[in-house]
Amino acid sequence: GSPSTGDVRYNSTTAHPEYYDGSWRNFSDPKEVTVDYLVIAGGGGGGGSWRGGGGGAGGYRNSYNNETSGGGGSSETALTLLMGTAYSVIVGAGGTGNENTTGSNGGNSTLATVTSTGGGGGGTYQGNGNAGGSGGGAGGGSGGSGGAGTTNQGYAGGGPPSSANHQCGGGGGGASQVGYQGASSGTGGDGGNGLSSSITGSAVTRAGGGGAGAYGDAGNNAPLAGSGGAGPGRYHGDGSSYANGYNFTTQNTGSGGGGAPTPDGNNDNSGGTGGTGADGVVIIRVPNTVTATF
Repeated sequence: GSPSTGDVRYNSTTAHPEYYDGSWRNFSDPKEVTVDYLVIAGGGGGGGSWRGGGGGAGGYRNSYNNETSGGGGSSETALTLLMGTAYSVIVGAGGTGNENTTGSNGGNSTLATVTSTGGGGGGTYQGNGNAGGSGGGAGGGSGGSGGAGTTNQGYAGGGPPSSANHQCGGGGGGASQVGYQGASSGTGGDGGNGLSSSITGSAVTRAGGGGAGAYGDAGNNAPLAGSGGAGPGRYHGDGSSYANGYNFTTQNTGSGGGGAPTPDGNNDNSGGTGGTGADGVVIIRVPNTVTATF
C-alpha cells in the first residue's frame, strides 16, 4: 500500500534507513521548514532645500496568509529553509534627509533570497524624487518628477504641483498607494498609504510615504504640508518654526521621511534638511515546533 507519514524503511540502493514525511528522506538529510516572512526596506529620506518631496516607503514583500505585497503585488511564496543552516538577515536603515539636496535612499532589507529595495529619497526644489521600493516625491516648483517604485514592492512618488502658485512638493510613494501630487488644498503633497499585516498576531500598518514640504505649518492641506501616509509617513517640519522635515520616532516601519518646508514660512533664500526615513524590518513566522536563533 501507500506509505504513511512516520513510516521507516531500509533503502538497499543507498544503504541507508529512510523515513517518510510526504516523500522518502534519508535520516541524515537536513530537515526542511517552511516559514512566512514580511521584509520591509528602510524608508527614503525627505528632500531638502524648500518644498522638498516626501521620502518613499521601503519595498514591502509579504508571504503571510495571502496578504498582499507592495505595489499591488500578490502574496509571495513562503520560504523553505534547512534546519541547522545559517541565513543572512539584513535590516535596511532609513535614508537620511539631506540639506539643500535630494534625500538619500533607504537601505535594502534581506532574508535569505528575498530582498526588498530601499525607499527613494524625496526631491529637492524643482528636482526629481529618487526611484526605490516606493519612489520619492518630486520637489516643489516645476520640472521635477516623482521617482518610480519597484514592481510588486511599492508605488511611485507624487509629481510636482501643476501650478507655480501651489507651493508644495509631491508626497512619497507608499506600499499601497502612489504619493499625492503637490497641490494647493486637500490631499496635496500627502504620502501614499502603507499596508497592514497581521504576521505578528496583531494588525499593524507599515511602509507609508512621507509628506511633502510646503509653506506654513504642518498639516493635511497644502499649501500647508502634505501629511504622511498611513504607515505612518511623517509630516514635514513646521515651516513657521524651523527648517527641517520630521524624522521618525516610530522605527522599523520602513516609512518615508518628511520633506523640508520653507524655513521661515515665506522666505526662499535658504533651505532646510529633509526628515530621515524609518528603518525597515524583517519578520519571520516559524512553526511552533521550531526554534529560530538570531
